[in-house]
Amino acid sequence: MSVAEWSGSLLDWERELSLWKARLGPVFRRSQLRETGGAFLDGLLSGIERKTGWMMAEQAGLSRPWRMQGLLGRNRWDADALRNEVRAYAVEALGCPDGVLVVDETGFVKKGRHSVGVARQYTGTAGRVENSQVGVFLAYAGRFGQALIDRRLYLPRDWAEDGARRAKTGVPDEVAFATKPVLAREMIGEALDTGVPCAFVLADAVYGSDSGLRRMLEERGQSYVLAVRGNHTLRFLTPAGLIQTDPATIADGLEDEAWAAHAAGEGSKGPRLYDWARVALSGCREEDRERWLLIRRSRNDPHKQAYYLVFCHAGTTLAELAGAAGLRWTIEECFQRAKDDLGLDHCEARSWHGWHRHVSLVMAAAAFLAKLAADLRRAASGKRNETSPDPAIAA
Repeated sequence: MSVAEWSGSLLDWERELSLWKARLGPVFRRSQLRETGGAFLDGLLSGIERKTGWMMAEQAGLSRPWRMQGLLGRNRWDADALRNEVRAYAVEALGCPDGVLVVDETGFVKKGRHSVGVARQYTGTAGRVENSQVGVFLAYAGRFGQALIDRRLYLPRDWAEDGARRAKTGVPDEVAFATKPVLAREMIGEALDTGVPCAFVLADAVYGSDSGLRRMLEERGQSYVLAVRGNHTLRFLTPAGLIQTDPATIADGLEDEAWAAHAAGEGSKGPRLYDWARVALSGCREEDRERWLLIRRSRNDPHKQAYYLVFCHAGTTLAELAGAAGLRWTIEECFQRAKDDLGLDHCEARSWHGWHRHVSLVMAAAAFLAKLAADLRRAASGKRNETSPDPAIAA
């Protein structure tokens, strides 16, 4: 949603943006830095094609790009403090009891080897191994929209163990090599610690296959629907002994009556219908919790299947699990909007702090758009934001 796409009044847009800038003011400390941060947000939200230092400066009426570049580089401010504000703002706008946290990664294809974290590595953005950076992100999705609320730059082991490159790009001493699932655990744990209302945590097989993530969520009593591959090892203790199998083998053995059609959310052409089945897994220590293997099958091609490990409240229906699994696409929509419209992948800074500052500012712009869209949807449905104070009480 750009200014041109905004269906409300320009006055509403300007008022809401002014309020958001004022809220972010303390992050930037000094008045000139606050002004530059506000101009940077204006540039991200504008229609300029490339969100580079020069073009953002021109959009702000500046003759040189130094202030915009300095915001990402030499100036002193905390990108994590900005991230905290974005997370709180997004959850205030979108939070609801049936909201979900979604983790995924996206790539930033780069030329050269000097940008922090860049390496020859697989990125789903290109669908192949490319010279790129990879960021792991956390999104929040509720009834009225979705927004990115956290981010971590993945630092390959070669980078993490190269002191010269670390020093040149300003990688903090405390940052060590961490796998993508470990980065996901950190972000999810921090979000849950802040009290984000979350019915399920969702992720693809890169993260769902991580036993450490599943264990962390179960210890917190947090429900999840996490994708795994068809050959993921499953072990069952039966009276006959230990049985080892995998999701694909279990799915192949299901009878026709085990399957039921349910929607995995709304698509551009209506409900996205699939056949679904689930098989109970043993090992829950809590009486009010259940573990399932959830299986999704294409109605057009039964050989196309997806598999999920589930930890949920007892009594959760198959339809509810199917609906939750279908919400994983929301983070892809966040990536698309942030890249196509807000310049998520236009970062020119090569440093650790520059990457996190640029990405956090883009997230701030995206959260603003998500709030505007949520307000419009909520007004159209006649529903008050359940996480906001009751107007009568506030008065």
